[in-house]
Amino acid sequence: MHGFFIRWLILTTSIIITSYLMDGIYVKGFFSAFCAAALLGILNAFFRPILFVLTLPITILTLGLFTFVLNAIMLLMVSNIVSGFVVKGFWSAVFGSLLISIASWFLTSFISEKGKIQYIDLKKVGKDKWE
Repeated sequence: MHGFFIRWLILTTSIIITSYLMDGIYVKGFFSAFCAAALLGILNAFFRPILFVLTLPITILTLGLFTFVLNAIMLLMVSNIVSGFVVKGFWSAVFGSLLISIASWFLTSFISEKGKIQYIDLKKVGKDKWE
């Protein structure tokens, strides 16, 4: 359960980072981003697999690029439901979902499977390269 909450906070942080980097995405405050992350996680867990199966032929034809459209649709759906979280336009949703994915991936790379933060011991990693 601890790992679930950490990943929820990571998605919240990713949404906040994306709102600072993009002009078309606005977050009113931390609570809006927190609720948007919760709803985005629920939609991605339950609704996205159904959409993915239904759009599989077009996803294959576009060599997987249509998944960016699916992610943008999910982000627009969350924007329409959560107050204080605004995504203006389709292209803002496409690039915003890409940035959210990259930020989430980067922040999640520091978390172990048990939900604990991994620290890199620079003394052990690549010690022979620096000597």
